[in-house]
Amino acid sequence: MAVLRRALGPLLLFVVLTAAMTWPQVARLGTEATDHPDVYFNMWRFGWIAHAVATNPPRVLDANIFYPEKRTLTFSDAMPVEAVFAVPMLWAGVPPVLVHNLMLLGAIVFSALGIYVLARRLTLSAAAGITAGVIFAFAPYRFEHYMHMELQWTVWIPWAFWALHRTIETGRRRDGALTGLFIALQFLSSIYYGVFLAVLLPVVAALLLSGLRGERLRKSVIALAGGALLAGVLVAPYALEYARTAKATGFRPEEQVLMFSAKPSSYTVATDTNFLYGAWRPSKGRPERRLFPGILPLLLAVVGLLLRRPSRAAVSYLIALALAFEMSLGLYGYSFTFLYEHIPAFGGLRAPARVGVFVLFFLGLLAAWGHAALERIVAGPEGRGRRGRQAALAGVLGAILVAEYWVAPLPLVPYPNKAPQLYTWLAQQPSGVVADLPVVSSTRTLPGEDPRYAYLSTFHWMPSINGYSGYYPPSYLNRIEPLSTFPSGAATRALHRAGVRYVIVHTTSYEGEAVPAVLYALAADDNYTQLGSFADDRGQAVVYQLR
Repeated sequence: MAVLRRALGPLLLFVVLTAAMTWPQVARLGTEATDHPDVYFNMWRFGWIAHAVATNPPRVLDANIFYPEKRTLTFSDAMPVEAVFAVPMLWAGVPPVLVHNLMLLGAIVFSALGIYVLARRLTLSAAAGITAGVIFAFAPYRFEHYMHMELQWTVWIPWAFWALHRTIETGRRRDGALTGLFIALQFLSSIYYGVFLAVLLPVVAALLLSGLRGERLRKSVIALAGGALLAGVLVAPYALEYARTAKATGFRPEEQVLMFSAKPSSYTVATDTNFLYGAWRPSKGRPERRLFPGILPLLLAVVGLLLRRPSRAAVSYLIALALAFEMSLGLYGYSFTFLYEHIPAFGGLRAPARVGVFVLFFLGLLAAWGHAALERIVAGPEGRGRRGRQAALAGVLGAILVAEYWVAPLPLVPYPNKAPQLYTWLAQQPSGVVADLPVVSSTRTLPGEDPRYAYLSTFHWMPSINGYSGYYPPSYLNRIEPLSTFPSGAATRALHRAGVRYVIVHTTSYEGEAVPAVLYALAADDNYTQLGSFADDRGQAVVYQLR
């Protein structure tokens, strides 16, 4: 409880900083979000889990996309921990866009708070903890993945290392169990980060344990082994579901993993929206490769390592940083290549560059030691003005970090919270498989409008042949070519084979004069009966029943 009481002030500070750094998000909290397909996907996942848990919990993995495929929720990160917080809000009637934004911004705030608590424990400096929090929460990596809900949920990483230090200091099994619990929570929040944490935390643990001897070493090892066992028990049922899915979907091809592997130069690139550095080194549109941590954090880390003899903990985190950096190089490096080839869990990871968040985490801790070292220097001898000088140092360092990371104002767009007319009507019709058209012209142009279609399905919950996720099943990919020719005979046969009952033609999604031609062809085709024309979220849509 004492830890939480001391963290109240920093918590409020991080709330204010998050609101400022993501402005005007907080002013449009219930209506707008960043313009990206994954925003639709995030809201669909929360919506589906809320619906399934309330209506048919055993079938929660069989989500309504990619009909007739099963286990479609496991085609991407299901985010069960995030759902624990989001689902009650949806049941209470909180608008989906508001739920989404609260979950996103809350993850940033509590990630900052977690590393603050850890850094304060390691450096004995609250100001140094705040510096670590700013680095971890607001570096360009955060804004590169601002649309990725699960990649913002780094909440449990700091607490896992916090519990690790407690376990090594006390040897208590309770602290070892806490370590395992936080590892499991991180895995259940983000599979990527859970897998990476399972590699990097044992490295730090081994380095810290190397300084122990005798009974204390024995107790710490037993406690951590118990924590590892607990983590395995908690994660195993979830991981096994993904292992079953992987047998059907296969692993990520090497060319895809290579595309999303970092390069050393990636750590010199900020996001395009970064005020200071965005135009300095353009990213040339390559996703996942905007990993610049800022100049001041690097300088502070060097200061912390050079101004005084580094502790075993500092050296351990420096080694872990080097390993995380090398892992983020993916198939351009060695460690990830070895893991990809020998451990099945890594075969399903498309973007090794995401290990970059651990580079940022470890760098934040090293920078906190640097801040603490400078704090001792400016404090000088005991006497008047000491606290003022330390506060001034914290203010200057904080201002520089905020300036390095500033991206506001963020570009935002509106998303629907309520069912458009079309979906209010559809929800009242007999259940049947839905096809939303048009689809993309080829697999190279995915995802098209499918993320939007998936989210809009939350207003009727009928099964849909459309879908959007981390994986696309072959059954869906094989339909793209014939459906792209809709309303041809090949498209109609594909819809029949899929068991489609309702065909929704979104007229605003067609280009030029295509709409009159499509509607004329459907009017002349005995396979289709028009049921009505309704407003969707962007314009008009015409609904047909497939005979």
